[in-house]
Amino acid sequence: MGLYTNLPDAVAEVDVIIAGGGTAGCVVAARLAEADPSLSILVVEGGSNNDISSIDVPVLFLSHLAPTGKTNIFYAAKKEKQLGYREIFVPSGGVLGGGSSTNLMMYSRAQRSDFDAWKTPGWSAEDMLPYLRKLETYHGPGAKDRHGYDGPIQVSRGTYRAARSEDDFISAAGKLGYPEIEDLQSLDANNGVQRAMRYISPDGKRQDAASRYLHPKLQDGNHPNLHVLLHAQVVRVVFDKENQRAVGVEYRPNPNSEWGVPNLHPIRTAMAKKLVIVSSGACGTPSVLERSGIGSPEVLSRANIPVVADVPGVGDEYEDHQLLVYPYKSSLNPEETLDEIASGRRDPEEIIRNNDDILGWNCQDITCRLRPSDAEVTALGPEFQRSWDADFRDNPNKPLTLMSLVSGFPGDPTGVPAGQYFAMTIFSVYPYSRGHLHVTGPNIGDPLDFETGFFTDANDIDLKKAMWAYKKQREIARRMQTYRGEFAPGHPPFPASSKAACISTQGPLVDVQDIEYTTEDDAILEKWLRENVSTTWHSVGTCKMAPREEKGVVDSRLRVYGVDALRIADLSILPHNVAANTNNTALAVGERAADIFIEDLGISK
Repeated sequence: MGLYTNLPDAVAEVDVIIAGGGTAGCVVAARLAEADPSLSILVVEGGSNNDISSIDVPVLFLSHLAPTGKTNIFYAAKKEKQLGYREIFVPSGGVLGGGSSTNLMMYSRAQRSDFDAWKTPGWSAEDMLPYLRKLETYHGPGAKDRHGYDGPIQVSRGTYRAARSEDDFISAAGKLGYPEIEDLQSLDANNGVQRAMRYISPDGKRQDAASRYLHPKLQDGNHPNLHVLLHAQVVRVVFDKENQRAVGVEYRPNPNSEWGVPNLHPIRTAMAKKLVIVSSGACGTPSVLERSGIGSPEVLSRANIPVVADVPGVGDEYEDHQLLVYPYKSSLNPEETLDEIASGRRDPEEIIRNNDDILGWNCQDITCRLRPSDAEVTALGPEFQRSWDADFRDNPNKPLTLMSLVSGFPGDPTGVPAGQYFAMTIFSVYPYSRGHLHVTGPNIGDPLDFETGFFTDANDIDLKKAMWAYKKQREIARRMQTYRGEFAPGHPPFPASSKAACISTQGPLVDVQDIEYTTEDDAILEKWLRENVSTTWHSVGTCKMAPREEKGVVDSRLRVYGVDALRIADLSILPHNVAANTNNTALAVGERAADIFIEDLGISK
């Protein structure tokens, strides 16, 4: 099998180098090898192989959330004034398979209007639907022409569900006008709720890009020219300076790898005869490009890096869905939440020995796409009304926010009283805020100039979205029969005299009326949101596909401006955000990119 921690001399020159073995990178590598087994391909991945039980077993996903874990890279943003001078740490997949190996496995597709908004030839919703179908084997409800049934990625409900909380949530949401929708991932459905589908096979295994695309090609004996170098960080792209052509990459051993990298020289070079494809993610790709001399001359000058290509958009336009999570006490039974496993009251090793059905569960049972009513839009003020009228009112395909029901406490259980919890996770899907991510020096270890930009948009529209979403999710929770009050440390500290104060209750609420929030309550909520908003792990847009004069970095064929034989294939290319968890879009970008590269290489399919 072509997995290495020390690259053999025979593989020091190949046809194609893929810098990054994340979600899209694995797809591209596998599809290129499939199209032409004689094509020599090298994937350079900074992390380990993903053959780790905590990856394969869905219910163990919490292990990837810990900042001390080794399966993710944590990018540290600067302390930002508008966020209470907090540092936000943004995770990105740090093993083979990237985020698909460490994410929460929610099956979530972009909307039709998301792809169409890119206004890029070859990337419309109708252009992308064949790739959305190609990547999956779907085991869920919905129209047959919307889904695929023979692709590498299995999409199912897994082996376990918390049916009572599902039914409870659906009933409560229905009371507020949000219906249950059979297939919320059809590209066209919106403003309702669905029983979640997952990137989990019917027999309970995580469906990541490495396991489903790359490993089969490495193991089948038919693709001897496919190679993967692990524990190796790409420093920069190497160019033939006479014609600005990418001809290879420099890489170094990953000093953060706990598995070690024996017998690897500090800096080595691998050469590519045909293409270099950067697929290091929305946080990693701009740094590779800037260290290679591609970016804004001002940024490169400050970092003491010679300019190879003047491409000012590199590292700008950073976006991430802005996440808030709200826990509640519940009357659910121990087997209906993840709490016993997460808190250590139930031994995961025993569950694995018994092959318990709960192994194939991610404890997220409901997904929602939600829009406010006309009256709720008006109540958010004239600036919000103008934004809504411009971007949402006449496009019913666009939700304002996405929400999931989590059956269990949604964080570190240390110090949390034993019991059963549920939570609502909420994120705004089209943030107006923008951040940036740039290098400050020529070396891979130099600190990054990274700001998320959360809540920096004009007129605080993103903040108003989060305020509406807090109030809406709370009203759904209060109408659930299993609700037993807010877990107060996870909610704004409304005073006891306020109608918005957190409560405890011995039974479900009856004759529920919406909470009335005062101006003082809203001020408390705003402050709390600023001090608690976080990443959804959905970084996009830092090397976007757009005209260069519009801060674009690649064209519709994913060619980097100003140089030859250099391509990008990952979520950094997204011109605009998507109303979805981003794994599906990353897989689809990989599929579309692979077809483009196959055509450009002149391979007959």
